[in-house]
Amino acid sequence: MEFDDIVIKTFLEDQLKLFPEPVAETEEEAQFFLEDVCAIICDDKNDVIEYVRDEMDASDLSDDQILELEEVFRIPDGRYLIVEG
Repeated sequence: MEFDDIVIKTFLEDQLKLFPEPVAETEEEAQFFLEDVCAIICDDKNDVIEYVRDEMDASDLSDDQILELEEVFRIPDGRYLIVEG
């Protein structure tokens, strides 16, 4: 999957919320990393909630708690990136 510039930049800026140290320093490294971990893009918060409930152990979390997970990155254009670290 090819990640666009806004997704890459958001991940680079916010990666320390999920990881104790940077996993990527450049846009190219971020692209490779996101492809390697099979990160996904969700179009809106409902898609995030559905994905997390289906794919991760989140049965005890509220919708708001799901959107605040470390693995969930809000993209400025309204989409979300999910990175399962």
